[in-house]
Amino acid sequence: MNDQHNPRTRALSEAGVSIWLDDLSRQAMTSGDLAELISTRDIVGVTTNPSIFQSAIAGVSVYDEDIARLAGEGKDAEAVVEVLTTDDVRSACDLFKEQYEASGGYDGRVSIEVDPRLAHETEATIEQAERLHGIVGRENVMIKIPATEAGLPAITATIAKGISVNVTLIFSVARYQDVIEAYLAGLEQATENGHDLSTIHSVASFFVSRVDTEIDERLAALGGEAEVMRGSAGVANAQVAFGEYLEAFGSERFEALKAKGANVQRPLWASTGVKNPEYPDTLYVDSLVADPSVNTMPGKTLDAVADHSEPGEPLSAETAQKGEKVLDAIAEAGVDLADVFAVLEREGVEKFEKAWEELLSTVKATIEDTRG
Repeated sequence: MNDQHNPRTRALSEAGVSIWLDDLSRQAMTSGDLAELISTRDIVGVTTNPSIFQSAIAGVSVYDEDIARLAGEGKDAEAVVEVLTTDDVRSACDLFKEQYEASGGYDGRVSIEVDPRLAHETEATIEQAERLHGIVGRENVMIKIPATEAGLPAITATIAKGISVNVTLIFSVARYQDVIEAYLAGLEQATENGHDLSTIHSVASFFVSRVDTEIDERLAALGGEAEVMRGSAGVANAQVAFGEYLEAFGSERFEALKAKGANVQRPLWASTGVKNPEYPDTLYVDSLVADPSVNTMPGKTLDAVADHSEPGEPLSAETAQKGEKVLDAIAEAGVDLADVFAVLEREGVEKFEKAWEELLSTVKATIEDTRG
């Protein structure tokens, strides 16, 4: 292997953690910055979302020429954004082709999300998932579908079509159980549809830091001994989720699918940038070492990990039990966890909708300027 690899990111990779970068921009690809991260920091995939694209494209001159050309072809803002985002994802897929082939499709993945405004529309989500998969036209693309109630049947239907899926915006263990069920049902339907199960991959993006942000606020409001538990919920929630992973993918149901070539749906730890400066900046990496898993890190977190990561004990059935005790204690202190997770899902969808609308508005203004 490349002896330039950072020893801390290499250690994580050897512990079963696939490091994906939670960011993508054309500048990072054309400048060689992303290629350097691949060669020195064990980056084997990329995730994107509407907020990432909004930051990458809005007001950035490198996109102006393409926007002007596409506007000249008569395309509106929606069509222009679709071209820009799928072009960037296709380029990233090509950049990760070596990792994709070397891992047999396990890594080298690039995710692109369906329009966040479709989060509560099942059929429209299914249609766009298939459309995006076709437009990108690369085997290593993953289509991101939110784990909303409407998203769950869309996940099953998309997997059943033989399309790899990154399930996003998972906050609760209960919803994660639904996501696993959606994946397994999709694999069973994919078999009936004649698809090669070995070519279908999926990750389940379980959000971490946002859970702490919301629960910490509620613990602080309760005061007293409750405040001592601040900063513990996000990791505990993920620990319990990994316990669910172990149970589901060690089941007879999955073993039957595995015999037909099926892959596990790896848990992906998302929202791993620490939002509270009081907490260690590698908290959601060092505390969530699991084999197998994916940790998708923003650049700042990746830098911190490369500098001073100190991984803790690997997640297991035993750590899942510890996590359950923490969540039970938080609930007993007076935090309504069901309400927490409902709020986080709603706000997660709204955040991505807002970013997408802002991106469309910016591109529309650029088009109008181009047309004079």
